[in-house]
Order: sequence, then structure tokens, then C-alpha cells
Amino acid sequence: MSATVRVVIADDHPVFRAGMVTVLEDLGIEVVGQAGDGEEALAVVAATRPDVVLMDLRMPGVGGLEATARIRVEHPDTAVVVLTMDGDDDSIFAALRAGARGYLLKEADGLDIERAIDGVSRGEAVFGAGIAERVLSFFASGRQVPDSPFPQLSPREHEVLEMIAQGLDNQQIARRLVLSEKTVRNRVSDILAKLHARNRAEMVALARDAGLGG
Repeated sequence: MSATVRVVIADDHPVFRAGMVTVLEDLGIEVVGQAGDGEEALAVVAATRPDVVLMDLRMPGVGGLEATARIRVEHPDTAVVVLTMDGDDDSIFAALRAGARGYLLKEADGLDIERAIDGVSRGEAVFGAGIAERVLSFFASGRQVPDSPFPQLSPREHEVLEMIAQGLDNQQIARRLVLSEKTVRNRVSDILAKLHARNRAEMVALARDAGLGG
């Protein structure tokens, strides 16, 4: 791989970031920045204009999906490779909708990560072992990736937003999802922030305009 490929690492675990820096530098890949959450990742990408971002999905504040979607719009020349523990179909296809060009699990070895960075920097889409087979099988079946009006939301946040749009309050949502009311309140706060809605009524209006709650 050319040493000119410039990478930013976005992950909320400092020890993981430090280990990844060592792996990439040993492979001759230049790490030009690090971030501990999505908002910081956006700032670092704007400042450094990297070729590739290695993006975790689950980070505090602005998560990896929202950061990926915004990078796709604000920095289209920067490719995002998701590097996460989440290997479920919802997470994979949410990342694709958000604009990720690659998807690897954190169990991937250094050579897999090197191949992914090299591939996406050249405009390819790259998926880790097991992930690629599922994506190919999905499209081979003739199905389409379900469109989502809010790719920045996690699957659980979509579920909560759907229930809010249906008129359920936090207590009802908590009972239905078998969660504590505090957890639901936290989810609602996260959704408000991600949708840039000023209050619950505005959030409901956005959701219903997008076809939720029907």
C-alpha cells in the first residue's frame, strides 16, 4: 500500500485507538488524527481531510452512523470504513445507507484492515469475512436495502421513534420494549439531538412527515 493513504481513527476507547495506531503505522499507513466521538471525528476530518476514516458505530454523543452520513455529504472524497463489534444485519445496512464504503468487525486482523483501507481509498467497497457473504446474498435475492429517512439513528432509536410517532409516551414505550423509563428518556434525548429537533412535538412532526407512525 502507498504510504500516502492518510487515515483518521474514530473510536471512544483510547486503548483501542492506540493499538490501532501502532498496527497502521507498522503497515506504513499514516494516521493523521484521532477522535473519541462522532462530533470530534467531524472536526478532525474537516481539519485533516484524510483519505479514509476508521469509524466505530457506538460512541457517545454523535454516533458513528450520523458522523458517517455527514462525512459523505460534507467530505465526499473521504471514505469511511466501519470498524465495530456490531455484526448484525441492521447495523450493516444502516452503515451502508449512511454511506460507509467498508465494514469490518474488530476481530479483523491487520492485513484485513490494510486491504480495506487500500480498497476504499481506490473507490472500492470492502467487507470483512462473513459480512461480504451476507451482503452479496441479500442483493442476490433481489431485495433492496430498505430505505431509511434517518440513517443517523440506530435500529433501536428507529424503533423508539416509530412508537413516539404512534403517540406512545415514555412509560408505554418502556413497557413495550422491556426497558427502564430512564433508558427510554435517554434514547429520546439522543433522538432529539440527532434529528436537531427542539422538542418532542417537532420530533413527532419530522417522524410523521417521513412516514413513521402510520
